[in-house]
Amino acid sequence: MSDENRKDSPGTGLSISNAHAMRSGAAWLASAGAAVRDDFLNELTEGECLALPFLFEFWAMEHQLPPGGDWRSWVIMGGRGAGKTRAGAEWVRACVEGAMPLSPGRCKRVALIGETMDQVREVMVFGESGIMNCSPPDRRPEWQATRRCLVWPNGAEAMVFSAHDPEGLRGPQFDAAWVDELAKWKKARETWDMLQFALRLGEHPQVCVTTTPRNVGILKELLDLPSTVVTRAKTEANRANLAESFLEEVRARYGNSRLARQELDGLLVTDVDGALWTGETLDRAQALAPPATFDRIVVAVDPPAGDGKASDACGIVVAGVVCEGPPQAWRAWVLEDASVQGVSPTGWAQAAAAAYERWQADRVVAEVNQGGAMVETVLRQVSPQVPLRRVHATRGKAARAEPVAALYEQGRIGHAAGLAGLEEQMGLMTSAGYQGQGSPDRVDALVWALTELVVAPMDSWKRPQLRVI
Repeated sequence: MSDENRKDSPGTGLSISNAHAMRSGAAWLASAGAAVRDDFLNELTEGECLALPFLFEFWAMEHQLPPGGDWRSWVIMGGRGAGKTRAGAEWVRACVEGAMPLSPGRCKRVALIGETMDQVREVMVFGESGIMNCSPPDRRPEWQATRRCLVWPNGAEAMVFSAHDPEGLRGPQFDAAWVDELAKWKKARETWDMLQFALRLGEHPQVCVTTTPRNVGILKELLDLPSTVVTRAKTEANRANLAESFLEEVRARYGNSRLARQELDGLLVTDVDGALWTGETLDRAQALAPPATFDRIVVAVDPPAGDGKASDACGIVVAGVVCEGPPQAWRAWVLEDASVQGVSPTGWAQAAAAAYERWQADRVVAEVNQGGAMVETVLRQVSPQVPLRRVHATRGKAARAEPVAALYEQGRIGHAAGLAGLEEQMGLMTSAGYQGQGSPDRVDALVWALTELVVAPMDSWKRPQLRVI
């Protein structure tokens, strides 16, 4: 680092580069050759070597450092394990020490707010990435349990609050606050409102919000404010500090599903107005563990109207059912989305036949509105012996989908991993029709599969039966 770009960091005794260079300090050190690294470390004094591990602005990733500019709320929105807690703890430390170039300056009164008192204490204060473990020994605060307060050697204090008790924020006043997991608080709006009235000390009070995103009103409103800045990061951004087996397992299990985009990619996944399948409904389906065996398995096919153009998609969905009790109690699982795009009729017929063989299914169900007898002819050419049931749509897509959506609301449908494309279309299907581009081919195939396995048996079971004695 050149001398003209170095300046003293208050409270560390270590000379560091300016804010821009500090954001790439660790990356520079990692990419430098062994000789360069040795020279850099040899130039440091003993005191500087002791201070370097606590110089967060040198080691931090880009999303963990506060943005510049005149902001009131900084939202760190990231996946699980992306380093949000460490960023929040280090920001508080920088605020009370006045040590970070982009911090608001030395703060005297800080609020620490989590969902419960236990979570504030165990995660934000004493957690592995909490304030106590991030602080160097000579500037570590004292925990005063009876006051529920951290007290620094310089006199700064951080008071602990629970989001379950918004009224607890009446009276105290602060010049900074760290809010953790705002999106999952049950009394988020009430607590957030009370905090805004309490942030009234200093020249420019600020709040740092660390949260995994969820589709809740208070978070969306906060993100829309012009005084809010946001940094985002995937779980993989912090790969160096996470078990490799954890990353492999969660990505294999959740793929690019809505849950993965929220919990791993740190993205705010919102629901379309009037959606038949909400994010909460799909999350519940993903959490329903499948059985070892099924009573019936079908492959449903929604053939494209075209002849193999790149934009033409053929929905192919595999589903199985467990028939315990009357049909009203049956449960089904969506096992695979084998849909293909831009292939010839022979191509999608081969894909459907392969799914039939792969799952040892009992039947193929194919919609014949587009193509009629041609659909059966193509399938028979590829797999002559496959049991086939032809179905004809007499109602609109949304009307056909609603009975299936009702099964999801009852918690009777589960989802296997790897259904991101299907779930994306499901989230765009409303009672007024499909809100996405093109045709919901995957959803159509899903509806035909679950209608065959559950809806039709339920309707048949309800019909009056005539028995001759």
